[in-house]
Amino acid sequence: MADPAVIVEVDRPILAAALSNLLHNAFKFTRRGSTVKLRATVSPSRVLLEVEDECGGLPTGGAETMLLPFVQVGRDRSGVGLGLASCMKAATSLGGELHVRDVPGHGCIFTIDLPRQPPPPTPIHAREAKPKGGQLAAGAMNARTT
Repeated sequence: MADPAVIVEVDRPILAAALSNLLHNAFKFTRRGSTVKLRATVSPSRVLLEVEDECGGLPTGGAETMLLPFVQVGRDRSGVGLGLASCMKAATSLGGELHVRDVPGHGCIFTIDLPRQPPPPTPIHAREAKPKGGQLAAGAMNARTT
């Protein structure tokens, strides 16, 4: 269940496209019979959306170059190398960042790091509504007896 106190202000289609691209790549490059994980973690000032794959890890220097346009570091060259560059641009346009962490021998973790917004202010009530006569206070279940 989502915590209503956690708020990010984003363009939904842009965030959805970036996450979709990261998940697509994870499924494309993850070894058969392994796992792709999608996680969301929250700190007081950030919301992190992580996609972890089990691709086996990157070649040396791969994490530094793979976010550049037209760069492909995997064996599957069926794309044109723009997906991760687009994800990085999307994260930046949302006020965040895209990070890549190589886990040698295991896989990669791609993180969309977004600023967390403060929760909206809650109204302060000087006094609570008190029941009058046979009426119930607001929010209580209404019942009639005979």
